[in-house]
Amino acid sequence: MNINFTLVGQAIAFAIFVIFCMKFVWPPLIGAINERQRKIAEGLNAAEKAKADLATAEQDVQQELDLAKTKAAALIEQANKSANQLVEDAKLQAQAESERIRQQAQASIDQEINQARESLRAQVAELAVLGAEKILQDKVDVQKHASMLDQLAAKL
Repeated sequence: MNINFTLVGQAIAFAIFVIFCMKFVWPPLIGAINERQRKIAEGLNAAEKAKADLATAEQDVQQELDLAKTKAAALIEQANKSANQLVEDAKLQAQAESERIRQQAQASIDQEINQARESLRAQVAELAVLGAEKILQDKVDVQKHASMLDQLAAKL
């Protein structure tokens, strides 16, 4: 092998090129690579933080939904109780009203029965007087014998 000046010149040129690259090209490239790695690491950290925030937010949302469901169930239960209470109150009022109407009807019936009895007593007394007149063939004075007729009507 023949080592000549061209090979030595190329080796020196290559060494100068490597030194130049190490001095001027390599540091900005390493800086850019480090900056890129830092940004990627920040992005990954931000993504992890966002993932954790999302999980926390989902838990909060689930808790709020559970709370809302609990409140809704309580409201529904309260509404059902109120409705049942209203129905019971209405039943009690209806029973009281029907009892009052029944008592009024009973009082009315009793009054009509008493009126019918009095009417029947008067008619029976009148018939008794007419019967007594026929038997005695003499007219009985109703006004003269009113107390006797009242006693007779009371016995009937």
